[in-house]
Amino acid sequence: MPLGAILATGWASGLNVYGTALLLGLAGRLEWADTPTRLQETWVLVVLGVMYAVEFVVDKIPYLDTAWDAVHTAIRPIGGALLGGALAHDAGSSEIIGALLSGTFALSAHGAKATSRVLINTSPEPVTNVAASLGEDGLVAGMVALAIAEPVIAGTVAVLAAIVSVIVIWLVVKALRRLRRRWRTWWSARPFSGRQPPEEASAPPG
Repeated sequence: MPLGAILATGWASGLNVYGTALLLGLAGRLEWADTPTRLQETWVLVVLGVMYAVEFVVDKIPYLDTAWDAVHTAIRPIGGALLGGALAHDAGSSEIIGALLSGTFALSAHGAKATSRVLINTSPEPVTNVAASLGEDGLVAGMVALAIAEPVIAGTVAVLAAIVSVIVIWLVVKALRRLRRRWRTWWSARPFSGRQPPEEASAPPG
């Protein structure tokens, strides 16, 4: 697959590496696109399908999604790099360059997803998590489909998406730092409950 497709599927892997690999495998199996034959093997498709189903559920549960993202901080970029290397190999291009580019784009998407979920989890209601997860699933499907149909456009979109991802990471980290400072200020200003403040407790009786 062309460079644009490698960039697009790499970025999609940062959101959901199992879904991205599953769609690529199915596309090759159904002869919709020329994808790595290893992804088209039945047992690989079954494993990817099971893992995608698990992530589909876990990704929509507040706090559990953040724990899942933490575990996948290495898995998604590495998975994206492996996909990129395999796609580059089939295209007759450098596997190392394909892996590095795809892994980097996957890392940008994962960073935006993981930090955004931490911020979303500060809200007590679960609807936002479900909406965010479904939106990410849609982005993965759309990006893979675009990579297969229009790889040049897909590559352009992936570059823009990676830039936006970096901006999102920066903004979310700033917002989380502000929330942490507010929480610390609130905690330090809490009145002592059930006991006197230290200065009053140590004062001699009048």
